[in-house]
Amino acid sequence: MTLVRMAHSFPGAAPKRLHRGTGANALRFWPGSSLSRKALLVAVTAAGVLSGAAAFGADPAGHAHKEHKRDYKREIEAAEEQWRTAQLAGDVATMDKLMADDYFGISVTGQLNDKMQQLERLKSRTLVISKIQVSDVKIKLVGRVAIVTSLAEIEGMNEGESLKGRFRYTRVYKRYPDGSWKITNFEVTRVPGAD
Repeated sequence: MTLVRMAHSFPGAAPKRLHRGTGANALRFWPGSSLSRKALLVAVTAAGVLSGAAAFGADPAGHAHKEHKRDYKREIEAAEEQWRTAQLAGDVATMDKLMADDYFGISVTGQLNDKMQQLERLKSRTLVISKIQVSDVKIKLVGRVAIVTSLAEIEGMNEGESLKGRFRYTRVYKRYPDGSWKITNFEVTRVPGAD
């Protein structure tokens, strides 16, 4: 049935009937057909590929992939702003939601903190940030992982000592099946001579 319709779709081709045979004669036109078996197989294969691509939401030109990347970058930019705002406000609940359960971070002093330790540092006000000015943000997407690097000018207190200067940081996000992005890793490094 589909093969007969495919034969109709070629410009200038009159409707042809197909003979259902076996073996080498499985796809054979009635005598007088101007379409070869090879042309028909190419047409059927192309139709299958295009319909398969449409069924799975794929875009043969790659536009859908680029659109997802743009959307993901916007989502990461929004998550970064949520994190910055929560850090300044001391909003531990929002930071908790943004951090993956298996989070690990390396502080400016080289201290390794898991999620619970980092949240405790914020709750107890061991780390208090009063200014974060971010620039030079770069977002690299690798599948469902986003790697963010940036330069940040920071002021605040860390373990009772003044914290002020320019820092480079890397934050790694993972996209979960529910569509949320969570921070899995973080590392910050002081930019020397920038104080």
